[in-house]
Amino acid sequence: MTAPRPWTLVAELTYRCPLRCPYCSNPLDWAKRRDALSTAEWCRVLEEAEALGVVGLNLTGGEPLLRDDLEAIARTARRLELYTTLITSGLPLTRERLAALASAGIDAVQLSVQDVTEAGCDRIAGTRSFEQKLAVAGWVKELGLPLTLNMVLHRSNIGHVAEAVALAERLGAERLELANTQYLGWALPNRAALLPSPEQVGAARDIASAARDRLRGRIDVLFVLPDYMSDRPRPCMDGWGERFIVVTADGLALPCHAAHSLPNITWEKVTDRPLVEIWRDSEGFNAYRGEGWMREPCRSCDRRTKDHGGCRCQAFALTGDAAATDPACGLSPDHALILAAREAAARHEEAFLYRSGRVPALP
Repeated sequence: MTAPRPWTLVAELTYRCPLRCPYCSNPLDWAKRRDALSTAEWCRVLEEAEALGVVGLNLTGGEPLLRDDLEAIARTARRLELYTTLITSGLPLTRERLAALASAGIDAVQLSVQDVTEAGCDRIAGTRSFEQKLAVAGWVKELGLPLTLNMVLHRSNIGHVAEAVALAERLGAERLELANTQYLGWALPNRAALLPSPEQVGAARDIASAARDRLRGRIDVLFVLPDYMSDRPRPCMDGWGERFIVVTADGLALPCHAAHSLPNITWEKVTDRPLVEIWRDSEGFNAYRGEGWMREPCRSCDRRTKDHGGCRCQAFALTGDAAATDPACGLSPDHALILAAREAAARHEEAFLYRSGRVPALP
C-alpha cells in the first residue's frame, strides 16, 4: 500500500501541565512518561515531517509553554515554512514571551477556556486560570496573531454556548471551536459526570448553528457533535495514518493521540528510526490504514470512505477489540454500550475525577 501524504504534525512537547482538566487527552499514566526528546531531536523531527509533505505544525502537550526550548523549536518551524499553531492553556505566559514566540515562528494561537465565567473555568481546570486566559487573548490580538478560542463541551458547560460565542466576539477571535468531549484518556473514567443529555446537545447545536450563520465571514464557529449522540461515527483524524502524525512527549510516532493505548502493536520512537520510515512502513501506521482491516458491517458500508470505520481507540476502549465497528455507529453490534453509557450518565451526579499522578479506574 502506498502511504498517503501527511498534512499536519501534532507535537506533544510535554505531558506536564498546570491544569487538571477531567477530560484531558493525555495518557492516564502521564506522570510516568518523561520529556524524552531534546531540542535537537525535536528540530530533526520537524525537518523529517516537512520532507514528508507536512505543512502544518501544532505545538501542544500538556502545556508546551513549559518547554524552555519552545522558541528554538518555533524558529526551526519558521525556517521550514511550517504554519505553526501554539495550542495552550495560557499558563504560564507573559506578553514578552508571547512576543518572542511570535518573532521566533508562532503563526497562530489556540487558547483553551474551560467555561465562560471565572468560577466555572477555574473549577473545571482545577486551578485559577480564567483571568490569565483573558489577558493572553488580549496579548494575542495586540501582537496581530490569529486567535482560536477552544472550549471542550460537556455537561457542566454545554448550556453556555451562547455565552461562549459572545466571549469569542468580545475577544476578537477569528475562530471558535466548540468540541464535545471525546471519551478517551481522562474523559473515559469521567464519562458519567461529563456526558450531556441529547436535549442539551441539541439545544447547543442550534445555538452554534445560528451563530455560525450570523458570524460568517467574521468568526468561524465550529461545533463538533459527541460520538455518543450520533448514529454514525465521525472520521477520526481524517482516517488512520492518512493526514496526521502525532509525536508524543516520550518520542512515540502515532496516527492519533490515544493510539498508544492499543495493545499488540509495536509503536516506534522517532529516536530509533526516521519519521519517513515510520510513516510509510511501520506496523502501527499500517495497522488500520485503508480498508483491508475492516469487517462487516464496515466493509460493505457506503460510508466507509467517509468515516473510515470510526475511531479505533474508541472501539478498543469500549469493546476490547480495536478492529471492531466503532460502537458510536448505530450499525455496530455493540451500539448498546453507547446507549447504556447515556443512561448511566443521566443517573450520575456531576463530580469530577481530576487529572493527577495516579491512574484512575475505567468504567
